Amino acid sequence: MNRNRITSAILAIALLAVGVWGTYQYQLKNEYKTALNNDYQRLFYDTKAHIANVQVALSKALLSDSKEQNILLMTQIMQQANMAQDKLSQMPVSHSDISKTQKYLTQVADYSYALVDQHLEGKDLDSKQREALFKLQDYSAYLTREMSSLHDKIMKGEVTLSRVEQGERKGLRKANENMLNTSLVKLEEEMTKYPELIYDGPFSDQVMNMKPKGLGEKKVTVEEAKIIAQNFLGDKQTWKLTLFEEGEHIDKVATIPSHTFIISTENSRDGAGSYISVSKQGGQVVWMVNPRSVSRISLSMKQGQDRALKFLEEKGYKGMEPNYSLRYDGTALFNFAYSEGDVTVYPDLIKVKVALDNGEIVGFDAATYLHAHHKRDIPKAAITQEEARGKVRLDFDIDSVRLAIIPKGGSKEVLCYEFKGKYKGSDYIVYINALEGKEEKILQIIQDENGTLTF
Repeated sequence: MNRNRITSAILAIALLAVGVWGTYQYQLKNEYKTALNNDYQRLFYDTKAHIANVQVALSKALLSDSKEQNILLMTQIMQQANMAQDKLSQMPVSHSDISKTQKYLTQVADYSYALVDQHLEGKDLDSKQREALFKLQDYSAYLTREMSSLHDKIMKGEVTLSRVEQGERKGLRKANENMLNTSLVKLEEEMTKYPELIYDGPFSDQVMNMKPKGLGEKKVTVEEAKIIAQNFLGDKQTWKLTLFEEGEHIDKVATIPSHTFIISTENSRDGAGSYISVSKQGGQVVWMVNPRSVSRISLSMKQGQDRALKFLEEKGYKGMEPNYSLRYDGTALFNFAYSEGDVTVYPDLIKVKVALDNGEIVGFDAATYLHAHHKRDIPKAAITQEEARGKVRLDFDIDSVRLAIIPKGGSKEVLCYEFKGKYKGSDYIVYINALEGKEEKILQIIQDENGTLTF
């Protein structure tokens, strides 16, 4: 009897151990699948980004009339094409099915290298070479479109990259195996759609690397910063501001040390996601965010822009002009650049986010402005507008021209003529140095129902 009990106990323990081990293995397998899929998603995202960069650089090279700019652009194309090919080779797909894509990326890199070599010898592009670049640009635009479409499917869970690899190993049905491959090899079809872009203004990244110039000198205490924040938020409600621990949210304040507060009211709970940050030097509001949901849209983009501009004027920001905008999730994000006389100063950029239900300001970011704004001695243009026009391709259909200051690496700025117009059906901005007459920068503009984007 005792022996049977002992045997039963041992069996029970053994079954329990097997069950625990099985559960552990199952969890381990799921964790492995998740990690594998995340790795593949990162690979795919990187591949998509590199191919989009190839397409952008190719479109700029077609418009550029400067050997120096073209050498830089062609070098970027080579680098991005090679990086895209490297990432693509690591994707869980049959290499025979993406051979055309890999061949295309190789040709783009090789052709760009040949054109760089030609430019270094002082030769311009001829009509046949430009025609070849147009074809390559068309292919890259289509491939970018396909990658964006596939990326949407991956984000929605319609395609799981780890299962694609599993499908190749297990020899599942052809339609299942090629779910991913099919979207990567249709380069011969007509391309019409551009990729989804991330909007943050055309020059803001360059400015953020500078030492802040627009803060002032006074050191501000926590209590002083709290008063500044309360005044900025206004007196329509009784605001409760709780100091956020230093070191948190450091990315949002960039290189500007700040006192950051959690915003709450009598009707909201603490930590609901609303914050405001005041610089420790100068006591300037660096950013504010209130990520509330917007259930219905009552205001137009123009009404939202007017509300944002009025808000800036109320806060003491004079001479700001609207430039680019983006609408999403019931809100509108507006970029405003400072203007001095007839010169637009792009480094002095402020972003304002407006809720399109009642016009409430739900986002504010002056970090770029505070980095760059200072009293400038703006020089007079050394060349005329007509002379600058001569530096732009003759077949570039110009809509408007104005003077603008743009950043040029580090803390340097340059006065340019800004030419906006169309080339081969697409919208661009070309910047010609107003002192030296050389081509400084080309931006492509994308406009859709949600707003205006540049890259």
